[in-house]
Amino acid sequence: MIAAAVGGVLVALVWALGSSPPASTRVAASPLVGRPVPAISAETLDGPTFDIERLTGRWVLINVFATWCVPCRTEHPELVRFDEVHRARGDAAVVGIIYDDDPDAVRQFRDAEGGDWPMLLDPEGQIALSLGVSGVPESFLIAPDGRVVSKITGGVRFAELEVLLAKAQSPSPDADGGR
Repeated sequence: MIAAAVGGVLVALVWALGSSPPASTRVAASPLVGRPVPAISAETLDGPTFDIERLTGRWVLINVFATWCVPCRTEHPELVRFDEVHRARGDAAVVGIIYDDDPDAVRQFRDAEGGDWPMLLDPEGQIALSLGVSGVPESFLIAPDGRVVSKITGGVRFAELEVLLAKAQSPSPDADGGR
């Protein structure tokens, strides 16, 4: 009887965590921040090769994800919204890096949930390794000049991504000598 009660509580907890909105967008320290984004060129889920340099001149949100990752699935509608808003403005793009996942599962997920951005295959994990990914989801905000501005761990939220992007677009007080 006690085992059944404990099991029921655990099932409820897992369900609650899996169905809750993504945790706050958490900016994390990374040695990449302030440096050029590593070279990223890979085959996409749909076949053609994609090169990150193609997006130079725009803000880019790189999202490392997997369909088996509950926080990745939870944050996905937030990424879809970010992509739709910024695609319409032409000022930012989303790029997905598939982390240790089956391409067919990703296709099915994308077909069901949306996400009309390049999703790059990373079968050997070299892209994730070059970004210093320790788990999914992780995202990286890249400036138009190709510099990594922020590393985000855990799920993202649209409103918090917008704040992060606005801060990154604002000149820092140090840019004019602190005046």
